[in-house]
Formats: sequence, C-alpha cells, structure tokens
Amino acid sequence: MSMKRLLLAGETFTLVQSAVSGLSVGQSSRYVNAATHFLAAMQGTNFAVEQLPSERCEAEFPRTLEELRGYSAVILSDVGALTLLFTPESRQGHVSVNRLDLLCDYVRTGGSLMMAGGYISYQGMDGHARYHGTAVEDCLPVTCLPHSDGLETPEGLFPTVVAPHSIVAGAPAEWPPILGLNEAIARTTPDTVVVATVDYRGRRLPVLAVREFGAGRTLAFMTDIGPHWMSQRFLASSWYGDLMHGMMRWLCRDS
Repeated sequence: MSMKRLLLAGETFTLVQSAVSGLSVGQSSRYVNAATHFLAAMQGTNFAVEQLPSERCEAEFPRTLEELRGYSAVILSDVGALTLLFTPESRQGHVSVNRLDLLCDYVRTGGSLMMAGGYISYQGMDGHARYHGTAVEDCLPVTCLPHSDGLETPEGLFPTVVAPHSIVAGAPAEWPPILGLNEAIARTTPDTVVVATVDYRGRRLPVLAVREFGAGRTLAFMTDIGPHWMSQRFLASSWYGDLMHGMMRWLCRDS
C-alpha cells in the first residue's frame, strides 16, 4: 500500500499556572501536545502524519492549493479559525490569502478534510473557535452553532452507531465513554451520512458524520482525539486505534 501524507494542524498549547502564597506569587508553564495518542495510533500504518503545532499555523499552514494537494487529508483539531485567517502579511495590514476558503476549494477539487472536536474546534467553548459562517463550515457534514458549543459530560456519554459505514465496521456493541463534545447540527442533504450519535438530555447529537463534497470528502468527529474529552478508557481500548484508522482510510480512499 502506498504511503498517505496527513497534515494534522493543532492540538498543542502552553499551560500557564500561577501559585500564590501570602504576598509571594509565582508562575510556571508547560508545553502540551495532546495528539500523542493519535500519533501513536498511526505508527506502523501507511499514514504518515505531519503535525503542524497550533503556534506555527499562522506562519506555516499551506497557502496554496498546490501545497494542500500534497496531502491525502488535512485534519484540523483544536485550532481556531482566527489562527488560520491571520497571516504575517495581514497582521501588517496587507492583503493575503484566506486559508478557510482555500481549504474548501481543496475539498471541492478532490481533497479530504476532517475536523476533530475540542475547546477550539467548530464554534468552540465560549465561541472562541469561530468556524460558524466560514467556508470550512460550508463543506463540513455539520453546521456550527452561532454561540458556545462545548458540552462537558463528566458522567460519560456512550456513542451509538446509527448508520452502517466502513469506518465503523467491527465496532463494539458498546463504545467506551466520551466526556464531552462540540454540539452541532447534522446536515440532512443526500451527500451526508450521520454514522454515530449520543443521547444528551433528550436530544440525539452527532458524534461522527461524513460528507461527499464536490470531488472530495469531509468528516466531522465531534469529540476529541485525545484527553480529556476522549476518556482514558476509550484511549486504552483497541477500538480507539481501529476507529482512527477507519476514519483515515475513508478520508484517503484507502482500501
């Protein structure tokens, strides 16, 4: 099988903490890469993942269709719309490229795009991701809410397959729990399939949906690919790797 190049944009952040003891105040910081489980799952497969950390996306995310077409699929995970809209040129007041429009053109002409869930995905916690009303939203199998869409569910939600699909072939009868997700509205167009859902307070919410868009494909995974929304029980299960591989195979048309 030929090697498939994947571009994973996002999943990194710097955690800054303050400690106060009387009149003494101290700060510490640490760098976190939350994609380690996903990267480990891709090792030994025919998927070569190139991760572009969130802090480098503004300067280094592809700026042309030719660059994007070098990848079999692009994965956006916990990286907001503003991080991709800003460029070094636009920050200086110069006209530049709209990379959200570029991603939609990439899919329309045969590329594949996945968005994974998180605090800075879809519309995001407190609305910080801001994909609502953008060209990226136009090509996804879900539409974003116009406000904060992050749901914390520490009690655990258990996804259920609601439509047969190659991605979930061999899925266990009961999936391990997820501890949160981005709420969105699944499209009802013929080119969209909602594969898995969860029940939340009397509503059925999409967890996994796919779409054939133009000549390309898009996939919406509404929960995280790592902790904390992806529970440790899920990450430790064999189904985690099988599910990630299934999504990549479908996106890359890899039989």
